[in-house]
Amino acid sequence: MPDQQFDVAIIGGGPGGYVAAIRAAQLGLKTAVIERDKLGGVCLNWGCIPTKALLRNAEMYNHFKHADEWGISYKDLRFDFKKIIERSRKVAQINSKGIEYLFKKNKIEHIPGFGKLIGKGKVEISKDGKPTGSVSAPHVIIATGARPRTIPNVTIDGKQVISSTEAMILPEVPKSMAIIGAGAIGVEFAYFYNTFGTKVIIIEMMTNILPIEDKEISRLLESNFKKNGMEIYTEAKVESVKISKEVTIAVQTKEGRKEFKADVALMAIGIQGNIENIGLETLGVKTEKGWIVVDEYSRTNVEGIYALGDVAGPPWLAHVASREGIVCVETIAGKNPQPIDWENIPGCTYCQPQVASIGMTEERAIAEGYEVKVGRFPFSASGKARAIGETDGLVKLIFDAKYGELLGAHILGSEATEMIAELGVAKSLATTPSGLYNTIHAHPTLSEAVMEAAENAYGHAIHI
Repeated sequence: MPDQQFDVAIIGGGPGGYVAAIRAAQLGLKTAVIERDKLGGVCLNWGCIPTKALLRNAEMYNHFKHADEWGISYKDLRFDFKKIIERSRKVAQINSKGIEYLFKKNKIEHIPGFGKLIGKGKVEISKDGKPTGSVSAPHVIIATGARPRTIPNVTIDGKQVISSTEAMILPEVPKSMAIIGAGAIGVEFAYFYNTFGTKVIIIEMMTNILPIEDKEISRLLESNFKKNGMEIYTEAKVESVKISKEVTIAVQTKEGRKEFKADVALMAIGIQGNIENIGLETLGVKTEKGWIVVDEYSRTNVEGIYALGDVAGPPWLAHVASREGIVCVETIAGKNPQPIDWENIPGCTYCQPQVASIGMTEERAIAEGYEVKVGRFPFSASGKARAIGETDGLVKLIFDAKYGELLGAHILGSEATEMIAELGVAKSLATTPSGLYNTIHAHPTLSEAVMEAAENAYGHAIHI
């Protein structure tokens, strides 16, 4: 295949790469995306979307388990785990095909294969290790994503020690599962498998599950999980993982050394960037701690080379990757875009109850010297939450006492991941507390809890 010429060449078709490609095409740039697997990357195929399909199944099954509370009865409640997995895979396939359609609509060239930098503005394409052609472009964007990390001396064999990928396609529900790491991935799978009857053990080396979240929120979720039968060990360090008929995990805990046995161990301690063998050394692209170093416009230290999404480091979120892609190509096109506001990025965990947040935790705000006003409103006091049977959790708002700035917002509750958008808009517009509580919220809604939490921070919540 002869060398092909483009304005922008993108290595990787995940939520960073494909969004960058579409925006570039909209701006009149001739664009190619080199992707060795299905379009949509991990997010659409093995992450964000199919896991949410699985979690929806868990939510529905959990509702059926409590049907008598709603005056509904049935006989012999069962589930077909194979069909649950099949539904999730079908959802992923439909979404990936949707990206193919968008590429055709926007006249984006999709080049299957593995992309590697071989010179300034030049990318070699290969399949099965054999070169099949190349593309040239003055602007090359690296969006190769990331893969699961593991701990030293522990190999993910995909059968007994698994990553999130295998956790999505297990042939049957394991009787027991040890989850190493309690970030969003670990917590979501803990909820999913616990709902379908797996004995779940969570092992987290930090002081609380969901370590980057507000401690109050994390502790409330931990209490909920324990109430539902999960074992949780925090400040616990894994010393070894041994595989035989079952997995044996040696852990140093606050109470001393313990051994846990489980059918399956899920490794959920984070991810590492796919920076190997893509030609970074050829051009001297700077990396640090396993990530490509970039500025606020996704520019690397080498002119004409950009990197975005998970390969450029935390926060590892699909919506961040997509926004980075837009900012990057608008910079290339000379549009002078506004850089990302890193203090206003929503983080979401889709277990039940859900967790969502933006901005500072209460602990961080105090550590940074702010005098804070904190407003809380529990869903147990919400009429809508009671009506729909979802009273776990609360809205927690953190304001700067001096100026009234919204420093952070944290929600634990049924629809937390939907509700957080209102607070993102409020924060981006520098809305005052009175702006939140003087905005009339429809009744009855869960979002009324935002209004009342703002009122509570200033001492005049109505319903608590």
